[in-house]
Amino acid sequence: MEVEQTALPGIGLRHEFVTQAGRRIGVVSHRTGRRDLIVYDRLDPDRACEAIKLNDEESDALAELLGAPRIVQRLNALHREVEGLVSEQLPIVPGTPYAGRPMGDARVRTRTGTSIVAVVRAGQVIASPGPEFVLAVGDVVVVVGSSEGTEAVAEIMANG
Repeated sequence: MEVEQTALPGIGLRHEFVTQAGRRIGVVSHRTGRRDLIVYDRLDPDRACEAIKLNDEESDALAELLGAPRIVQRLNALHREVEGLVSEQLPIVPGTPYAGRPMGDARVRTRTGTSIVAVVRAGQVIASPGPEFVLAVGDVVVVVGSSEGTEAVAEIMANG
């Protein structure tokens, strides 16, 4: 699916795509953090027929409803295609040595050959976080690799 991104000077970014049914949908991400969900007119794709303003909490809830199940579906499909591949969701709990530290400090891939593919924070999915991403208590780290590798990551996250 092709998603168009347009910079809106002084406002933020607009992302748009066309659904399989031919409907144009967009999201305007304001610099203030507000999000607008835009549904365009069927007959005139340049005219918005509906604009729904979402605050941070509403945006997070919608992202969780749409994003998290989709990532799980993709991982499940990948597991069926690649024998021996597993994924685990590891919560970052109080006392975890990597809470408040950049994810790269754990050196997960180097130590285990396992990849952190996403972090779920407050219902929002952060896909492919980089090593500078700072983990927080309450995050859920999604790891993919062998069963031995994912078990090793769970041990690293729990004990360092």
